[in-house]
Amino acid sequence: MPDLRQKLQDALTQPGGASSDFDLNADVKVPERELTSAAVLIGIRAETETVILTKRSARLKHHPGQIAFPGGKQDPTDATLSDAALREAREEIGLPSTIVDVLGHLPPHQTVTGYQVTPVLALVEGQYEPVPEAGEVSEVFEVPLAHLLNSTNYLIEGRRWQGRRRLYYTVPFGPYYIWGATARMLRAFAERMV
Repeated sequence: MPDLRQKLQDALTQPGGASSDFDLNADVKVPERELTSAAVLIGIRAETETVILTKRSARLKHHPGQIAFPGGKQDPTDATLSDAALREAREEIGLPSTIVDVLGHLPPHQTVTGYQVTPVLALVEGQYEPVPEAGEVSEVFEVPLAHLLNSTNYLIEGRRWQGRRRLYYTVPFGPYYIWGATARMLRAFAERMV
């Protein structure tokens, strides 16, 4: 992909609004509530043009075993959402902030669990050996950016949730079932990269 940095910067300027876990479910009324601010890092390795993802620990109370970006809620000590994403990436996968070049933010994503998640788009430049935080992350892996930008790799699937069928995006890759909020944010990102 010629000039990856420029393509990512161009993607940040494309029109498009916020997304949510409710996008594919027009019959569900989005609840009025105060959302908790959170941020995730869409870290793209410049050398390999791959996106860094994690498999959450099976021991976690919320979303055990699911595929996710490194990230979490914004703490009072985080001056910005970018700071929150970088701190979480350091804690969860040992990613040093010194090799992360934050390019900007994509529009936020509202989750069914009450978070407003801001995807922080960044290039990871330099050598890095992942160190998963055992309590939160069971595995760190990478997916080729080309796979995630190919719209034909996205599927719409569904399951019963709170008494009704809920539809959601998936973007499977090998043994990894990427779905829900992570897949929705990836699809929103891919739509900006065309």
